Amino acid sequence: MARLKQTAKKSTGSSTMREKVLRSQTPSQSPHPTPSQTRQSARHTPLKHVKQAVAKAKRIVKKGVVALREIRKYQAGTELLIRRAPFHRLVREIAQEHHSGVLRFQLLALEALQEAAEAYIVSLFEDTNLCTIHAKRVTIMTKDMQLARRIRGIMG
Repeated sequence: MARLKQTAKKSTGSSTMREKVLRSQTPSQSPHPTPSQTRQSARHTPLKHVKQAVAKAKRIVKKGVVALREIRKYQAGTELLIRRAPFHRLVREIAQEHHSGVLRFQLLALEALQEAAEAYIVSLFEDTNLCTIHAKRVTIMTKDMQLARRIRGIMG
């Protein structure tokens, strides 16, 4: 039998899940129910509509796409990645352990410490990544970080 070209069919234009749910409601139900209707409908909501809404909300993304997007985002930005207040608390706590008296810090001093700490961590991760690539892997491991620190001359 010979193949024939298929003719295009016009769509109705209302294929979204929300419109299907709204069409399935009775005319007495409005799209914006009153609070009393909400309490009643929560008990009597058909499970099939809930499953459809959840299924539509979930997006399937290829592995690694989100990670690559985050890498591009953080490489483009210049903001500090460690939250300011927790870092300042940590610095004050460590300073209290090494000094019995009350220590006060200027805000610029704390920000300089944070900038230096983040620069050190980033460079350590870069070296760790190079060690991982040298081992012909893509996942960094503890042994890579230990090797990077050992090559740098930092023990402990």
